[in-house]
Amino acid sequence: MFRKVTIAMLIIGLAGCAKPTDRGQQYIDGNFDQVLNQVPTVESDKPRDYSMFAEQVAQVIARSSSMTSKYQTLYRQIDNWAEQSGDPSQLANYGIQVAQMGGGDENGNVLFTGYFSPVIELRHQQDEVFRYPVYGMPKCEQSCPTRAEIYQGALEGQGLELGYSASMLDVFMMEVQGSGFVHFDDNNELQYFAYKGKNGHPYVSIGRILIERDAVPREKMSLKAIEEWVSLQDEATVRELLEQNPSYVFFQPQESLDVMGTAGIPLLAHASVAADREYLPMGSVLLAEVPQLDSEGNWNGQHVLKLLMALDTGGAVKKNHLDLYHGMGTQAGTDAGHYKHFGRVWKLGLQDSETEAPWLSPAATN
Repeated sequence: MFRKVTIAMLIIGLAGCAKPTDRGQQYIDGNFDQVLNQVPTVESDKPRDYSMFAEQVAQVIARSSSMTSKYQTLYRQIDNWAEQSGDPSQLANYGIQVAQMGGGDENGNVLFTGYFSPVIELRHQQDEVFRYPVYGMPKCEQSCPTRAEIYQGALEGQGLELGYSASMLDVFMMEVQGSGFVHFDDNNELQYFAYKGKNGHPYVSIGRILIERDAVPREKMSLKAIEEWVSLQDEATVRELLEQNPSYVFFQPQESLDVMGTAGIPLLAHASVAADREYLPMGSVLLAEVPQLDSEGNWNGQHVLKLLMALDTGGAVKKNHLDLYHGMGTQAGTDAGHYKHFGRVWKLGLQDSETEAPWLSPAATN
């Protein structure tokens, strides 16, 4: 299952990290030569918040017998540790093994970006205001039209319209996320539109285009900056920008309102991440110093130690990069749009179980 492109890829695409520390870089753990590195213990003085872990585990147990079979003993022991101690330096006393992620700088600074579930307003019938269609998957296989061709009407008359938006950018942003909630204001119905497929053309970042055109300064680039730029343009200018990205995503309405990740498990805000499954298979547990941002999207100088679960994937989420799910709605989108900061991360495993030696890649353990 393809997820979404991720806001980081929308904006510009980030890799590694460089000094100084304005995005939460810590530079305190020396040099690592692997994505996952065996370490004896975790030393962290950050405030702790493990409150969402048990609820996310419950979703796994309810939805996936195979994942439960592999991970339940690890989940149970982590839950015991969190309730009885919560001190990361005591993990080994519970048989919990640790592998630290090396970070893009090989000093342990792992990139966090964010994604969310947008909520866009639709109507079932097109009118003068709600005139931008959201499409289901066409039967085009290897010869799907480009975004520009779709905007020119290539899919009209095929009965693929799932609804109509008043905003071309709103539809585009739901494509970037790969799924989203829609509210039909003509009958007050809320639906979840899941990812169905894409047209097969390459993805191009409109954020990068705006930077190259000197329309938005690189240091100011964010989802909010894109929205502000679009609000000042006419329709033809916005359309021309969006057409620079020939990739197009199609949707399928779901009966459930659960937001599902690649693992088929409902995602909980600030409890689940998209990750590179080559190193972090679906269901993996991470202990992470998650960077905290202020209302302006700047790092506020704080990290919070949290338990996260890898339950999703993304085309731009590779190696030392995690994409944190922020939830649903406008505020979640604003927060996720600012999120391109750094924190330390440890993958957890349980001795004498299927998850032991978490520093080994899944291929090495099969």
